[in-house]
Amino acid sequence: MTAIPTAARVRGLTTAQWLLALLGLNAMWVTDLLVMDGGLDDNLLTVFGRATGLYGALLLVFQLFLIARVPWLERGLGMDQMTRWHRWTGFWVLWLLLAHVVFITLGYAAADGSPLLDEFGTLVFDTDDVLKATAAMVLLVVVAVTSARAARRMMRYETWHFVHLYAYLAVILGFLHQVTVGRDFVGSPLATAYWWTLYGASLAAILLARVLIPLWRNARHQLRVHSVVPESPTVVSVYITGRRLPELPARAGQFFLWRFLTRDRWWEAHPYSLSAMPDGRSLRITVKALGDGSAWLRTIRPGTRVFAEGPYGSFTSAKRGSRGALLIGGGVGITPIRALMEELRGDIVAVYRANQWEDTVLATELRQLAQRARAQLHMVVGPVDDRLLSAGHLAALVPDIRQRDVFVCGPPGMTEAVLATLRALDVPADQCHAERFAFAS
Repeated sequence: MTAIPTAARVRGLTTAQWLLALLGLNAMWVTDLLVMDGGLDDNLLTVFGRATGLYGALLLVFQLFLIARVPWLERGLGMDQMTRWHRWTGFWVLWLLLAHVVFITLGYAAADGSPLLDEFGTLVFDTDDVLKATAAMVLLVVVAVTSARAARRMMRYETWHFVHLYAYLAVILGFLHQVTVGRDFVGSPLATAYWWTLYGASLAAILLARVLIPLWRNARHQLRVHSVVPESPTVVSVYITGRRLPELPARAGQFFLWRFLTRDRWWEAHPYSLSAMPDGRSLRITVKALGDGSAWLRTIRPGTRVFAEGPYGSFTSAKRGSRGALLIGGGVGITPIRALMEELRGDIVAVYRANQWEDTVLATELRQLAQRARAQLHMVVGPVDDRLLSAGHLAALVPDIRQRDVFVCGPPGMTEAVLATLRALDVPADQCHAERFAFAS
């Protein structure tokens, strides 16, 4: 069948292409600056070292724009795509900068005729600000290692988030190295102006999107905890009220980074999706005790001030075309699915995946919503089994699945498995919308 292009998809595609084109143009400009500064006059190893350093720095600035979460960019790409780009460009930054260290050391050693280790020691300890760059490199390696999926599974979110903040220190140290000894940074007024503009623009984006806009919104809306409602021994719902909530641009399916401003927890930020459609009176999050911060919410007092950064995510009804919709949620990923089910109208089918009945904490609400909207609700409960939500199983539950927009949210493993199943069922890619309930980037 022919896919029906929605405005949201057209904007997303255009945004991605525009961003990649802009990155490509900057890569060409960086190459021009290298050539104009006589960068090709060095030996081949040094040329590779300078080039990989420049491209690594350019991708690092690109990373800063991604983590800034500029609203128009985040809406156009979607948080899931931004997360993927952030992860892959992060590893490219690491490999390019490691190549920079290796090639520069080899090139200088070849030019000086000195032993490799002696040359490395001279660069690190006897050259201005190279020690800062070395510290930055070590920090980037630590951040990259802890960002790998295997490492993240063994870490609490609070620990991962704290370690990830060292990336900002790495950027600062690397920048100080560039402005003092970076030949391609200070080699010409044009190069200096270019790099200062690039770093300045990325810093401005972070300050605007991550500091100024959240400060303005929180001063305007004055969010506070209204009530805390236990849903099960391990799950709690927190209701948050404030001023002028109808003016807050939040939609069902989105999430915020939440800070609860108590004396001992104000510095922790946690990504929680809205578990109910915003109604202009309150916001609700439903959280499972997966870490210290999540478990602590059960004891939070009504009246506690809340600082929220967001809303984020394009996992909203704007992704839906004129088709029916299939909502698939699992684990704590059921929260945005439940909010979407409350908002969507028309031909709706929902699938709730859980390992055991005790985990289906929102099942009663989903049944009520399904009855009210005349939607179908399938409870798929059981231990991990390849047959559950397999191609045959999903096709049996939803025979017209190819004629639906499919919204998927759950733990990364479940989400990846469902997306693979959708591909096996030949569901068009532009009808599949996913958000992985994992660490925010």
